[in-house]
Amino acid sequence: MTDRIKFITHQGKQILLVDLSNCLAAQVHEIIGALPEVVTTRPRNSVLILSDFTGAAFDEEALRAMKETAVFDKPFIKKSAWVGATYLPNAFAKNLKSFSRRDFPAFETRDEALSWLVKE
Repeated sequence: MTDRIKFITHQGKQILLVDLSNCLAAQVHEIIGALPEVVTTRPRNSVLILSDFTGAAFDEEALRAMKETAVFDKPFIKKSAWVGATYLPNAFAKNLKSFSRRDFPAFETRDEALSWLVKE
C-alpha cells in the first residue's frame, strides 16, 4: 500500500499523493483507512494532499471511510486537491464538503492539481 500513499516533491514542496486510481471499492476503503496514520504525524495545518480518484470504484463502506477521514484529518490539512472526481458520486462529493467543512477543488490533471497546491 505504500505505493498508493506517499510523499512526492513538486516545486520544492512535499505533497501527499493518495493514489486511488483504478482501485476497487475495498482497496479504496483500505487506503483511506491508512491515511490518518500518515497525516497525523505531520504538524497541524501543514499537509498538502492530492487524491486521485481516476477509475476508482466506491461502495458505502469506502464512502463512509472517506467522510470519517476527511473530518479526522482536517486539522492537519493545509490544502486538498482532487483529480478524477467525476468518478465520485456527485451527491456524495457535495455531502463530504458540507460534512467535513473542507474544500476539495477538482482538477482535470495531476499537473494542474500540483500547481495549484504549491501556490501560496
